[in-house]
Amino acid sequence: MRPTSLRVLAALAAWQRMMMRRRDFVAAYLQGELQSGEVVYCHAPPGYSTYSADGRRRVCRVEKPVYGMAQAGRRRQHSLFPWLRDWGFTQCKSYRCVFTVERTVGGITQRVILGCYVDDLVTLYTHDGDGSLYDTFTRDLA
Repeated sequence: MRPTSLRVLAALAAWQRMMMRRRDFVAAYLQGELQSGEVVYCHAPPGYSTYSADGRRRVCRVEKPVYGMAQAGRRRQHSLFPWLRDWGFTQCKSYRCVFTVERTVGGITQRVILGCYVDDLVTLYTHDGDGSLYDTFTRDLA
């Protein structure tokens, strides 16, 4: 998420009197998947023999995205964004990392706005507590 997007979300939270929380996904880079048919190689990690018996440099085939890989963050987004849309979120057209959902829960209209960046999630929400839209979302996200 660009710093501009974060500033817009913070201003929106203040203006709409919404609560705001930040969540860090542990090992987010490991939660993505390589695309079908995609083959990625890297140098052998520290501690492994970097040269084979015949003197050629060893490489390893990557099975899952790992931290530091250029594609890792993008792969995480490829799995998270469809899940958010299936959950009912609408992706913002001008800020592609921002999603919104609004539902009526117990006769009260509640709204959740998300800002996503690979392993960070900024959440703005109007209502808190058991059974709230925010509570339901965070339980489903876990």
